[in-house]
Amino acid sequence: MRWAQNKYDFLWYRQVMSFRKLSLSRKQTLETFSFYKNLDSTYQKQFEHRVACFITDKVFRRRSGAQVTDVQKVTISCVAVMLTFGRRNYMMDQLETILIFEEPFTSAANSQKHKGEYNPRAAVLALSWPDVLKGIKDAKDNFHLALHEFTHVIHIESERAQHIDAMRYHKYHQLILIRLMQKDLRRTMERSPFFREYAFTNQYEFMAVLTEYFFESYEELKAQFPQLHELMSKALLFEEKWMS
Repeated sequence: MRWAQNKYDFLWYRQVMSFRKLSLSRKQTLETFSFYKNLDSTYQKQFEHRVACFITDKVFRRRSGAQVTDVQKVTISCVAVMLTFGRRNYMMDQLETILIFEEPFTSAANSQKHKGEYNPRAAVLALSWPDVLKGIKDAKDNFHLALHEFTHVIHIESERAQHIDAMRYHKYHQLILIRLMQKDLRRTMERSPFFREYAFTNQYEFMAVLTEYFFESYEELKAQFPQLHELMSKALLFEEKWMS
C-alpha cells in the first residue's frame, strides 16, 4: 500500500482509490478501443472510470425493443469519453438518452434517412449501430459517426451551459469561425482537397467534421492547417501525448 506523505498525496490516493471499474465483460470491450490502449496506466484508470460513470448516467435504448448490449454501451461511451477526455465536465448534461437503431432511420425532422441525429429539445441522440462500428473500424477515413454526433452535443451545450468547459469550447469555436473568414486560410482550403465538402454546410457541421479529422488525421491536420489544429486542441483541452 502506498501511504500518503502529505495532504496532497492523500488527496491523490483517495481519488485513485475511488475510480470506478467496469465488469470483466465490459472491460474486455474497453480494451479493444485503440485510444484507451494508447494511454498510460494512470490515464487508463481515469478513462475506465469515466466510461463507467457515463454508462450509469445515460439511458441506452434500442429502437427495435431488444435489450442494449454491454458492447454497445461501452463502445458508444468510449467515444464520448475520448472526445471529452481533457474536460472536467465530461457527462454531456444536455444529453439524457442514447437511442440505438439497427440501420439508418427516417428522421422526424425532415423525413430523410439519417445515420445519426441529435435532438437537443428531447436530449436524445439517435445512432445507427452498424455505422457507429464502421466509423470506429476505419480509423483513417475521417468518417466517424459517433464522434461526429457527440460533437453536436457538446457544441449545443457550449451555447447553453455556463460551466468552464462549455465556455471554453464556445470561445475557441468562435475563434475558429473568425479564422475561417481570413483570406489566407480560405484560399488554402479552396486549393486543398483535404476537407470533404460536407464540412462547409454550416458551422455545426464544420465543427463536427473538423473533430473527425482531428482524431483520425491528427498529424495531417496539424501539418496542413496548424491554426485550426491548435484551436481545436485548446477547445477540447486535448493533450498530444494521448495520440502517441
